Amino acid sequence: MNKSLRVEINEIISTLSDQQLEPVLDYLKQVQEMTTNQVETANLLKKIITEDAELLKKLAQ
Repeated sequence: MNKSLRVEINEIISTLSDQQLEPVLDYLKQVQEMTTNQVETANLLKKIITEDAELLKKLAQ
């Protein structure tokens, strides 16, 4: 794993309040339980959403 990624995540986490950390912890637990295929699908969906929002709108119709 990329060390700088862990460092950046830790830096951000250290600035969050306990209230802000609760949903982060919940999300991390969900990610931890994901299979490799689920992670890949989530990443591809994120790419579609960020790169081609218009296509996503058409697919939703």
